[in-house]
Amino acid sequence: MNYIDELQRYWEKIIDRLPDQQEETWLHRKIQRLVEHGKHIQRVTFEIHPFQRHAYDENVTLHYVLNLSLLLKEGRHFYLEEGIFRGTVHFQGDKWVHHSVETESPLKEAERITSAFIEKDDRQREFSYNRREAVRYADRWWDSYNPAYRHFEVDCTNYISQCLRAGGAPMWGQPNRSKGWWYGSGNWSYSWAVAHALRWYLSGSRKGLTATEVSSADQLSLGDVICYDFEGDGRFNHNTIVVKKDANGMPLVNAHTSNSRHRYWAYEDSTAYTPSIQYKFFHIDG
Repeated sequence: MNYIDELQRYWEKIIDRLPDQQEETWLHRKIQRLVEHGKHIQRVTFEIHPFQRHAYDENVTLHYVLNLSLLLKEGRHFYLEEGIFRGTVHFQGDKWVHHSVETESPLKEAERITSAFIEKDDRQREFSYNRREAVRYADRWWDSYNPAYRHFEVDCTNYISQCLRAGGAPMWGQPNRSKGWWYGSGNWSYSWAVAHALRWYLSGSRKGLTATEVSSADQLSLGDVICYDFEGDGRFNHNTIVVKKDANGMPLVNAHTSNSRHRYWAYEDSTAYTPSIQYKFFHIDG
C-alpha cells in the first residue's frame, strides 16, 4: 500500500467536498467560520510533505506537513490565507485507523511563566514604532525562520518579538531574563519567547516596548498584537501580529508554530480552540 498516495487521496476528497461535506473535520470547521464572517471560498489548494515514518509489524505512522492556501473573496476584495500545519496518520496494514492535524497546542509546562517573573519599570519613555516594517518582516518570515535568531519548537512569541523589533521596538533588561524585553548574546528574556510572559509584559511595561490594551479586535492597527488563552484558565498560550484588515475592518494575522499568514484573528478554527477562549488586544505605543 502506498500510504502517501492514500493521504493525498484523502485530502483531495475532503477539499472536493468543501464546503458541503458532512464530515466534521478541522478544515470543515475552518471553512464554516470563514463563511460566517462573510468570506466566500474561491479556491483551496494544498501540498503534502511527509517527513517521518514509523513502522512496527503492520502498524505504520506517517508524519507530514500540510501546506494549505485559501483564496477568499469578501465583497470586491480578494486575499490569500496560507497555513503550514502538522498532521499524523496511523495505518494498520491497509486500514486507515486514525488521522489528526494539529494547528495550535496547549502551553507546555516548561513555558508556564507567571506574571510574578516579569519585573516592571514605571518610567514612561516614548519610542517610534514603524508598523510598516513590522508587517513587512511578518510577511517575509511567516513561513521560514530568520537565522539571526534562535528557532524554538514553540516559536509563536519569538516570531512576534522579532516582528516588533523589526518595527523599532526598543529592548531593555539584559541580562536579567525576568526583566524587560530583550534578545542578545545567546540569551533572551522570558517575555521575548514565552506567550504568557509577553502578555503580562505588555500589560504592565512603562519602559522600552510599551502597549495599550484595548477592548476589541476592531480597535487594533497593523503591527498590533493579540494574545490567546485557549482554555480560558488565565494561562496565555499563543500570540499573533495584525498584518491586514478584512473588508469589515477585522484583523487578519500572521503567526508561527503552526505558521499562518492572513488568518482570521479569532482562531475559532484552531484545534486548540475551546468555548472558554479569552483574548487580550494590545495596541503597540509609538
